[in-house]
Amino acid sequence: MPNRQTSAAKSPPIRKTYDCPPTLDDNGVLEFCKKGFLLLEGVVDDDTNKRTIDFVDSNPGMEPLEILDEEWFVDSVIKNPQGAGAVRSLLGKDFGIPILMSNHRIQTPQPAQEWHVDGAAKFGPELNYLQVFYLPQECTREMGPTELLPGSHFLFSNRDAMKQIGRIRGSFYASAPAGSIVITHYGIWHRRSESTVVSLRNNLKYNYWRRSAPKRDWLTDPEFDVATADYTSPAPTYRQQFRDTFDSAEMYLWLRGDHEKFDLIGGQAWPLPGRRNDLPYGIPKGVR
Repeated sequence: MPNRQTSAAKSPPIRKTYDCPPTLDDNGVLEFCKKGFLLLEGVVDDDTNKRTIDFVDSNPGMEPLEILDEEWFVDSVIKNPQGAGAVRSLLGKDFGIPILMSNHRIQTPQPAQEWHVDGAAKFGPELNYLQVFYLPQECTREMGPTELLPGSHFLFSNRDAMKQIGRIRGSFYASAPAGSIVITHYGIWHRRSESTVVSLRNNLKYNYWRRSAPKRDWLTDPEFDVATADYTSPAPTYRQQFRDTFDSAEMYLWLRGDHEKFDLIGGQAWPLPGRRNDLPYGIPKGVR
Protein backbone atom coordinates (compact mmCIF):
# COMPACT_ATOMS: atom_id res chain seq x y z
CA MET A 1 0.00 0.00 0.00
CA PRO A 2 1.55 3.35 -1.01
CA ASN A 3 2.79 5.82 1.52
CA ARG A 4 0.91 9.10 1.08
CA GLN A 5 2.76 11.31 3.51
CA THR A 6 3.76 13.93 0.92
CA SER A 7 0.56 15.99 0.65
CA ALA A 8 1.61 18.53 3.30
CA ALA A 9 4.86 19.23 1.44
CA LYS A 10 2.85 20.21 -1.68
CA SER A 11 0.68 22.70 0.18
CA PRO A 12 1.11 26.44 -0.42
CA PRO A 13 2.83 28.53 2.25
CA ILE A 14 0.69 29.51 5.24
CA ARG A 15 1.11 33.07 6.42
CA LYS A 16 1.27 32.08 10.11
CA THR A 17 2.13 28.92 11.99
CA TYR A 18 2.06 27.95 15.63
CA ASP A 19 3.53 25.30 17.90
CA CYS A 20 2.67 24.30 21.45
CA PRO A 21 2.80 21.22 23.70
CA PRO A 22 0.48 18.39 22.58
CA THR A 23 -2.32 17.46 24.97
CA LEU A 24 -3.67 14.19 23.54
CA ASP A 25 -2.19 10.77 24.25
CA ASP A 26 -2.46 7.65 22.06
CA ASN A 27 -5.96 6.89 23.30
CA GLY A 28 -7.10 10.45 22.60
CA VAL A 29 -5.66 10.38 19.08
CA LEU A 30 -7.27 7.01 18.40
CA GLU A 31 -10.60 8.26 19.78
CA PHE A 32 -10.51 11.08 17.22
CA CYS A 33 -9.74 8.56 14.47
CA LYS A 34 -12.77 6.50 15.49
CA LYS A 35 -15.32 9.33 15.89
CA GLY A 36 -13.95 12.11 13.68
CA PHE A 37 -14.42 14.80 16.32
CA LEU A 38 -13.45 15.93 19.81
CA LEU A 39 -15.49 18.16 22.16
CA LEU A 40 -13.60 20.33 24.65
CA GLU A 41 -16.11 21.85 27.05
CA GLY A 42 -15.67 25.34 28.51
CA VAL A 43 -11.96 25.74 27.74
CA VAL A 44 -12.17 29.44 26.77
CA ASP A 45 -12.50 31.95 29.62
CA ASP A 46 -15.65 33.98 30.27
CA ASP A 47 -14.05 37.34 29.48
CA THR A 48 -12.97 36.17 26.02
CA ASN A 49 -16.43 34.72 25.39
CA LYS A 50 -18.03 38.06 26.23
CA ARG A 51 -15.57 40.05 24.11
CA THR A 52 -16.19 37.68 21.21
CA ILE A 53 -19.96 38.13 21.43
CA ASP A 54 -19.54 41.91 21.61
CA PHE A 55 -17.26 41.77 18.56
CA VAL A 56 -19.62 39.72 16.39
CA ASP A 57 -22.58 41.84 17.52
CA SER A 58 -20.71 44.83 16.10
CA ASN A 59 -19.66 42.85 13.01
CA PRO A 60 -22.70 40.66 12.32
CA GLY A 61 -21.67 39.37 8.88
CA MET A 62 -20.96 35.75 8.01
CA GLU A 63 -17.18 36.25 7.88
CA PRO A 64 -15.81 38.47 10.70
CA LEU A 65 -12.23 38.22 9.40
CA GLU A 66 -11.05 41.16 11.48
CA ILE A 67 -11.32 39.10 14.66
CA LEU A 68 -8.22 37.21 13.51
CA ASP A 69 -6.28 40.45 13.93
CA GLU A 70 -7.34 40.77 17.56
CA GLU A 71 -4.50 39.58 19.80
CA TRP A 72 -6.83 38.71 22.68
CA PHE A 73 -8.87 36.43 20.40
CA VAL A 74 -5.89 34.73 18.80
CA ASP A 75 -4.24 34.08 22.16
CA SER A 76 -7.36 32.84 23.95
CA VAL A 77 -9.18 30.99 21.17
CA ILE A 78 -6.92 30.19 18.20
CA LYS A 79 -3.96 29.42 20.48
CA ASN A 80 -6.06 28.15 23.39
CA PRO A 81 -3.84 25.69 25.30
CA GLN A 82 -6.39 22.86 25.31
CA GLY A 83 -7.72 23.47 21.81
CA ALA A 84 -4.38 24.16 20.14
CA GLY A 85 -2.81 21.35 22.15
CA ALA A 86 -5.28 18.88 20.65
CA VAL A 87 -4.65 20.34 17.18
CA ARG A 88 -0.90 19.99 17.75
CA SER A 89 -1.41 16.33 18.70
CA LEU A 90 -3.26 15.63 15.43
CA LEU A 91 -1.47 17.90 12.94
CA GLY A 92 2.08 17.93 14.28
CA LYS A 93 4.39 20.84 15.04
CA ASP A 94 4.24 24.28 13.42
CA PHE A 95 0.70 23.83 12.12
CA GLY A 96 -0.93 26.58 10.08
CA ILE A 97 -3.42 28.73 11.95
CA PRO A 98 -6.71 30.03 10.51
CA ILE A 99 -6.79 32.48 7.61
CA LEU A 100 -10.60 32.62 7.37
CA MET A 101 -13.30 33.01 10.01
CA SER A 102 -16.98 32.26 9.57
CA ASN A 103 -19.83 32.82 12.02
CA HIS A 104 -22.91 30.63 11.70
CA ARG A 105 -25.08 33.26 13.36
CA ILE A 106 -28.78 32.58 13.30
CA GLN A 107 -32.01 33.62 14.96
CA THR A 108 -33.85 30.60 16.31
CA PRO A 109 -36.16 28.71 16.25
CA GLN A 110 -35.30 27.19 12.87
CA PRO A 111 -35.81 23.81 11.18
CA ALA A 112 -32.84 21.49 10.86
CA GLN A 113 -30.29 22.23 8.17
CA GLU A 114 -29.55 19.66 5.47
CA TRP A 115 -26.81 17.11 6.14
CA HIS A 116 -23.64 18.07 4.28
CA VAL A 117 -19.88 17.91 4.05
CA ASP A 118 -18.09 21.19 3.41
CA GLY A 119 -16.57 21.81 0.00
CA ALA A 120 -13.11 20.45 -0.92
CA ALA A 121 -13.26 17.65 1.66
CA LYS A 122 -10.93 14.71 1.05
CA PHE A 123 -11.54 11.19 2.29
CA GLY A 124 -9.02 8.56 3.37
CA PRO A 125 -6.49 7.93 6.16
CA GLU A 126 -4.65 11.24 5.78
CA LEU A 127 -5.36 14.07 8.21
CA ASN A 128 -3.90 17.30 6.86
CA TYR A 129 -6.44 19.86 8.07
CA LEU A 130 -9.10 20.27 10.74
CA GLN A 131 -12.42 22.08 10.95
CA VAL A 132 -13.09 23.69 14.32
CA PHE A 133 -16.15 25.29 15.92
CA TYR A 134 -15.97 27.74 18.84
CA LEU A 135 -19.06 28.50 20.94
CA PRO A 136 -18.75 31.88 22.69
CA GLN A 137 -22.11 31.26 24.36
CA GLU A 138 -23.88 28.23 25.76
CA CYS A 139 -25.68 26.20 23.11
CA THR A 140 -28.41 23.99 24.51
CA ARG A 141 -30.15 21.21 22.64
CA GLU A 142 -33.16 23.53 22.22
CA MET A 143 -30.97 26.14 20.46
CA GLY A 144 -30.06 23.79 17.61
CA PRO A 145 -26.42 22.80 18.19
CA THR A 146 -24.22 21.35 15.47
CA GLU A 147 -25.22 17.74 14.83
CA LEU A 148 -22.43 15.32 13.87
CA LEU A 149 -22.49 11.73 12.65
CA PRO A 150 -19.66 9.85 14.42
CA GLY A 151 -17.40 7.95 12.05
CA SER A 152 -18.85 9.58 8.94
CA HIS A 153 -15.49 11.14 8.01
CA PHE A 154 -14.88 7.81 6.27
CA LEU A 155 -18.23 7.90 4.41
CA PHE A 156 -18.17 9.71 1.08
CA SER A 157 -21.56 10.77 -0.24
CA ASN A 158 -22.75 13.20 -2.87
CA ARG A 159 -24.11 16.35 -1.22
CA ASP A 160 -27.31 16.23 -3.28
CA ALA A 161 -27.95 12.73 -1.93
CA MET A 162 -27.14 13.71 1.66
CA LYS A 163 -29.70 16.51 1.73
CA GLN A 164 -32.48 13.98 1.23
CA ILE A 165 -31.68 12.35 4.60
CA GLY A 166 -33.54 13.34 7.76
CA ARG A 167 -32.82 12.12 11.28
CA ILE A 168 -29.99 9.61 11.59
CA ARG A 169 -29.81 7.15 14.47
CA GLY A 170 -26.58 7.57 16.46
CA SER A 171 -25.95 11.23 15.65
CA PHE A 172 -24.26 13.45 18.24
CA TYR A 173 -25.56 16.88 19.28
CA ALA A 174 -22.73 19.21 20.26
CA SER A 175 -24.64 20.92 23.08
CA ALA A 176 -22.03 22.58 25.25
CA PRO A 177 -21.37 25.41 27.71
CA ALA A 178 -19.92 28.77 26.67
CA GLY A 179 -16.26 28.64 25.74
CA SER A 180 -16.40 25.16 24.23
CA ILE A 181 -14.37 24.10 21.19
CA VAL A 182 -15.35 21.27 18.82
CA ILE A 183 -12.49 19.89 16.72
CA THR A 184 -13.64 17.88 13.70
CA HIS A 185 -12.36 16.08 10.66
CA TYR A 186 -13.16 18.35 7.72
CA GLY A 187 -15.07 15.57 5.95
CA ILE A 188 -17.44 14.68 8.79
CA TRP A 189 -21.18 14.78 8.09
CA HIS A 190 -22.76 17.64 10.00
CA ARG A 191 -25.64 20.09 10.07
CA ARG A 192 -27.31 22.64 12.31
CA SER A 193 -29.97 20.71 14.19
CA GLU A 194 -33.54 21.92 14.67
CA SER A 195 -34.15 24.56 17.36
CA THR A 196 -37.25 25.17 19.44
CA VAL A 197 -36.53 28.31 21.48
CA VAL A 198 -36.03 31.99 20.71
CA SER A 199 -32.33 32.86 20.75
CA LEU A 200 -29.47 34.38 18.75
CA ARG A 201 -26.94 31.59 18.22
CA ASN A 202 -23.30 32.32 17.34
CA ASN A 203 -20.98 29.54 16.17
CA LEU A 204 -17.54 30.51 14.86
CA LYS A 205 -15.85 28.14 12.40
CA TYR A 206 -12.23 28.02 11.18
CA ASN A 207 -9.51 25.64 9.95
CA TYR A 208 -5.98 24.53 10.87
CA TRP A 209 -3.45 22.88 8.49
CA ARG A 210 -0.65 20.34 8.76
CA ARG A 211 2.83 21.67 7.97
CA SER A 212 4.98 18.71 9.01
CA ALA A 213 5.10 15.00 8.22
CA PRO A 214 3.00 12.81 10.53
CA LYS A 215 4.77 11.10 13.40
CA ARG A 216 4.02 9.90 16.91
CA ASP A 217 5.11 12.97 18.85
CA TRP A 218 1.98 13.47 20.94
CA LEU A 219 1.81 12.30 24.57
CA THR A 220 2.78 8.67 24.17
CA ASP A 221 1.24 6.16 26.55
CA PRO A 222 3.66 3.35 27.50
CA GLU A 223 0.66 1.08 28.17
CA PHE A 224 -0.81 1.62 24.70
CA ASP A 225 -0.42 -1.39 22.40
CA VAL A 226 -1.25 -1.22 18.69
CA ALA A 227 -2.00 -4.94 18.70
CA THR A 228 -4.61 -4.90 21.46
CA ALA A 229 -6.12 -1.41 21.06
CA ASP A 230 -9.85 -1.14 20.36
CA TYR A 231 -10.42 0.46 16.94
CA THR A 232 -14.22 0.12 17.00
CA SER A 233 -16.23 3.24 16.11
CA PRO A 234 -19.46 4.13 17.92
CA ALA A 235 -22.43 2.13 16.62
CA PRO A 236 -24.18 2.30 14.25
CA THR A 237 -21.31 2.75 11.76
CA TYR A 238 -23.32 2.50 8.50
CA ARG A 239 -20.42 0.56 6.96
CA GLN A 240 -19.66 -3.04 6.11
CA GLN A 241 -18.97 -5.19 9.17
CA PHE A 242 -15.55 -4.43 10.71
CA ARG A 243 -14.87 -1.67 8.14
CA ASP A 244 -14.82 0.90 10.94
CA THR A 245 -11.98 -0.89 12.69
CA PHE A 246 -9.95 -1.02 9.48
CA ASP A 247 -10.45 2.70 8.77
CA SER A 248 -9.62 3.81 12.33
CA ALA A 249 -6.52 1.62 12.49
CA GLU A 250 -5.26 2.90 9.14
CA MET A 251 -5.72 6.56 10.11
CA TYR A 252 -4.03 6.00 13.47
CA LEU A 253 -0.99 4.37 11.81
CA TRP A 254 -0.89 7.16 9.22
CA LEU A 255 -0.75 9.74 12.02
CA ARG A 256 2.13 7.80 13.61
CA GLY A 257 4.06 7.95 10.33
CA ASP A 258 3.67 4.17 9.94
CA HIS A 259 1.21 4.03 7.05
CA GLU A 260 3.53 1.91 4.92
CA LYS A 261 3.27 -0.81 7.58
CA PHE A 262 -0.53 -0.96 7.42
CA ASP A 263 -1.84 -4.11 5.79
CA LEU A 264 -5.02 -6.13 6.03
CA ILE A 265 -4.95 -9.89 5.83
CA GLY A 266 -8.74 -9.95 6.05
CA GLY A 267 -11.08 -12.42 7.69
CA GLN A 268 -10.57 -12.89 11.42
CA ALA A 269 -7.28 -11.01 11.57
CA TRP A 270 -6.14 -7.69 13.07
CA PRO A 271 -7.80 -5.32 13.71
CA LEU A 272 -10.86 -7.01 15.16
CA PRO A 273 -13.59 -5.29 17.21
CA GLY A 274 -14.45 -6.20 20.78
CA ARG A 275 -10.87 -6.19 22.08
CA ARG A 276 -10.00 -9.44 20.28
CA ASN A 277 -6.77 -8.14 18.78
CA ASP A 278 -4.58 -10.38 20.93
CA LEU A 279 -4.96 -13.04 18.26
CA PRO A 280 -1.56 -13.43 16.53
CA TYR A 281 -2.67 -12.71 12.96
CA GLY A 282 -2.03 -9.61 10.88
CA ILE A 283 -0.47 -7.38 13.53
CA PRO A 284 1.78 -4.83 11.74
CA LYS A 285 5.46 -5.50 12.32
CA GLY A 286 7.62 -2.87 13.90
CA VAL A 287 4.89 -0.65 15.37
CA ARG A 288 4.47 -2.13 18.87
